[in-house]
Amino acid sequence: MSNLTLEEKIGQMFICGFHALEPDDHIKQLIEKYHIGGVIYFRRNIDELEQVAKMSSSLQEVAKESGNLPLWIAIDQEGGMVTRIDHKKMSRIPGNMALGATNNPEYSYKVSAISAEELLTLGINMNFAPCLDVNNNARNPVIGVRSFGENAGLVSEHGSAVIKALQDKGVSAAAKHFPGHGDTSVDSHMGLAEVSHDRNRLNSIELKPFVRAIEEGVDLIMTAHVIFPAFESEKIPATLSKSVLTGLLRDELGFEGVIVTDCLEMHAIAKYFGIGEGAVRAIEAGADCVLVSHTLSDQSSAIEAVKEAVLSGRIAESVIDRAVERILNLKEKRLKSLTVVDSPVFLNREDKPVVDSLLKEVACKSITLVKDEGQLPLATNEAVLVIWPEVRQETQVDEPWTDVFTLGQTLSSYIDNVEEIRISAEPSEEEIDKVVQAAQSVNQVVFATYTSGSDLPEGQRQIVERILKLKLGHFIVASTRNPYDLNDIPGTPAYVCCYENTPYFMEALASILVGKSKAEGTLPVSLNEGLHAN
Repeated sequence: MSNLTLEEKIGQMFICGFHALEPDDHIKQLIEKYHIGGVIYFRRNIDELEQVAKMSSSLQEVAKESGNLPLWIAIDQEGGMVTRIDHKKMSRIPGNMALGATNNPEYSYKVSAISAEELLTLGINMNFAPCLDVNNNARNPVIGVRSFGENAGLVSEHGSAVIKALQDKGVSAAAKHFPGHGDTSVDSHMGLAEVSHDRNRLNSIELKPFVRAIEEGVDLIMTAHVIFPAFESEKIPATLSKSVLTGLLRDELGFEGVIVTDCLEMHAIAKYFGIGEGAVRAIEAGADCVLVSHTLSDQSSAIEAVKEAVLSGRIAESVIDRAVERILNLKEKRLKSLTVVDSPVFLNREDKPVVDSLLKEVACKSITLVKDEGQLPLATNEAVLVIWPEVRQETQVDEPWTDVFTLGQTLSSYIDNVEEIRISAEPSEEEIDKVVQAAQSVNQVVFATYTSGSDLPEGQRQIVERILKLKLGHFIVASTRNPYDLNDIPGTPAYVCCYENTPYFMEALASILVGKSKAEGTLPVSLNEGLHAN
C-alpha cells in the first residue's frame, strides 16, 4: 500500500456507474483520473451478452493501461424481479421470495451457483446480493419479494446458501441492507426510513441473517440508509452512523470484511446530507467503500470531498489505510487470477437442459396456492380471459423487461380460446372499462395482478371488485410479484402467489391453472387473512 498515493487510495474506496454500452469519457475519467476501485452495471449498460463481456474486458484494460489495480465489476443480479441482465440467453434465476417459498436452501445454492458462473463469464466479479432483509412489513415499498420471507431463520438459511454459492464460484457477495430494511414503510431511494424496535427485537430478527452471513465469511456487507434509534441516538441513517458500522458491525458482530454503502445518490442521503458530506461521514462511520451510481459531478465531488477531509485532518489517513487494506486483501483473494480477454466471451452453457430443468422445478416448488373456493382448475374447453398488467415506466424499484413472456402465451398451449388484454400496472379508467366489458362475455377470467410498491394499484383493485360482481364460473387472481395483493382484495375466491412474472413461473402457473400440476410452495409471509399454504 505504501506505493499508492493518497488519491489512489481514496479512489479504491469508490464504486461508480456510468450511462453507456462501452467505456465512455465518463467512466474513463473516473478510472484514469480518480483511480476508482470498481464499476457498477445497470440495465442501461446491457445490450447483448457479447457486448457486456467486451465492455468488462475493455474496462479492465483501461484500468491496467492507467496503472490502476484490477476493477471490481459489480451488479445487482438478485434474481427474480431485480435482474439487471434479463437477456434470454442468460439463465433467469428465481428471486429470493420464490426461493423462500420452496423452503429448500439447496435450491438457493444451486441457482446462485449458476448465476455466479454466468456473471464471471461476462467479467462481473461482484454481486450486490443477497438481500438479507426480513420482510415483516406487508407495506414495505422497496424490499418485498427481494426478501426470502418474514422468518429470520428462513432468511438466514437461504441467504447463507446464496453467499456460499457465489463465493464458491469466485464472485464476491455483498449482503444487504445492514442492519435491516425489512420492517420499513419508506423507500430509502425517496426518503428517510426508521426502524424503531429495541435491541432485543433487532438481535432476534433483523440482525440474525447478518450474523449468519458473517459466520459464512461474506466478502462485503452493504449498509442501509435507515435510522435505528436503538443503535444510534442521533437522527442519522445507519450508513452514516459510527455506532452502527463500527460499534455494532465491526466490534460487536466481529465483521472483518469490506463495508460498502448503498448508493449515496438515493434521497435518504443526497437530500438530507449531500453526497460529498455523505461520503465523508460514511467513511468516518466505518465504511470502506462508497457507492455513487449515476452522475459524474456527484461522483467526482464525493471523491474530492473525501480527499479534502483527509488533507484538513478531519479524516486521519490511517482510517483510509485500514479501509484500503481490506479492499486490497479482498481484491487479492478474488481477482488474482483475473485475465483480460481480447475478444468477447460468448455465454453458451453446455448444460442448458439441466439448468432449464432445475429452474422449472424451482418454479413449481415455489408457486403457492393460498386460497381456492372451487375455482381451480380452469375448463380447457372453454374460453378464458387473461388480464396482464405490465410495467411501462421505469421507477427506482421497477423496470420493464427486455423480453416479455406473458401468462396468456403459456395458457395458449393448454386452451385454444385465450384472449389476453395487456394493461398498464396503473390502469386508466378506459383500460378498466375495457377489461370489465371483455369479462362479461366469458365465464373464466385469470387476473395476473402486479404490484411493485406497497399497495395493489387502485385501478387493479377496481378491476377485481367489478369482476367479482359478475359472479363468473371461474375467477382466479394470481399475484405475479407482491404476495400481499390479497390484503387489498380479500373477496377474491381463488388466489395464487407466484412472486415473479418471469417465464419459468408463468409456464408453471399455466400448468397449475389447468390442473396438470400442483402448486407446491409454502407462503413465506403472512397475509391479513392469516392464510398459510401447506
